[in-house]
Amino acid sequence: MADKVFKKITVVGCSSESYEKAIEFGLSKAGESLRGLAWFEVKELRGGLGSDGKIEWQAGLEVAFKLD
Repeated sequence: MADKVFKKITVVGCSSESYEKAIEFGLSKAGESLRGLAWFEVKELRGGLGSDGKIEWQAGLEVAFKLD
């Protein structure tokens, strides 16, 4: 088994649909600028209310990627 090192960053995904969509969007955006995404942890779930009263679902994630 090869030795590995990972770095974790925090991102917050937001969606007007659901927590699941907020997680997917956060991971998708992180994947646009980071290589080697390996795993993630959902650290926080929360919501916001817009001025129109609509809910914004928010998911705080720690995303890990392998260092070269």
